[in-house]
Amino acid sequence: MSLPATIRTTQPADRQPIQAIADQEALFTAEEAACVSELLEDYLGRPDHNGYFFLTAEVGGEVAGFACYGPTPLTHGTYDLYWVAVGPEFKRQGIGRSLMQQVEQEVRQQGGRMLVADTSGSPAYDRTREFYERLGFQRAATVPDFYREGDPLVLYVKSLQPDRQRTRATVDQSA
Repeated sequence: MSLPATIRTTQPADRQPIQAIADQEALFTAEEAACVSELLEDYLGRPDHNGYFFLTAEVGGEVAGFACYGPTPLTHGTYDLYWVAVGPEFKRQGIGRSLMQQVEQEVRQQGGRMLVADTSGSPAYDRTREFYERLGFQRAATVPDFYREGDPLVLYVKSLQPDRQRTRATVDQSA
């Protein structure tokens, strides 16, 4: 079942609810939750946002989730997806998908041509990887023992140029 979510730019009043979502997310370490706070501070406190952009999903007046993304330094049109997270009571209701659709739209409007997402290859992240794959991301690389021994980095890419979405020449086939 999908809930109707309003996706909008993040406002200062969203700071505490976003931090609560980050703090409650079982897959986030304490360091990751603290990093959300730091990047949110940059986004809200600096005119250039320090290169980070946040979107908020709202359902019935309540912050239900957020996404953070930004241009990849020293590239032309490549953007990183840093996080997409949904509050526990709103999971599996289409809110993450709605956030990602808006991220993709905004990245295109900013001249982006590619979105990169990385995640853990551990079993705890099976649903995360399935989520990216359902959204059309392609697994591009796996880096063994990246996060810690036995926990690989899995790198996903999605072309935001319609004529290039089916290109698989450089996609990792070891998955």
